[in-house]
Amino acid sequence: MFGIHSQSGYQGSLPGIRQKTLVWGEKTLMTEFILGKGSVLPLHSHPHEQTGYLVEGHLTLTVGEEAREIFPGDSWSIPGDVGHSARVHSNSKAIEIFSPVRTEYIPLEKNSYLP
Repeated sequence: MFGIHSQSGYQGSLPGIRQKTLVWGEKTLMTEFILGKGSVLPLHSHPHEQTGYLVEGHLTLTVGEEAREIFPGDSWSIPGDVGHSARVHSNSKAIEIFSPVRTEYIPLEKNSYLP
């Protein structure tokens, strides 16, 4: 599967946070998150391992008991079932990969993808 760049396909997940699934396979799914300055991702967990990379912006990411300031070029890996949260200090863009695939993130319309 190939992901084709498009400005459409973003979904609002929380106030100030939009996401778009870019591509997925049998075992992984890649998502782009657009995070507005001042937005907050509340503490949560899920069974999926989550690996991310900050493309632009600045945020504080808390994983378990550890909080870190994250800047462009920084990356992270969050084990499944570990609580995590984020505070967004400036408009940011992050790319994250989930394993196993988060089926709830698979778009209903595949118009921006090639099989």
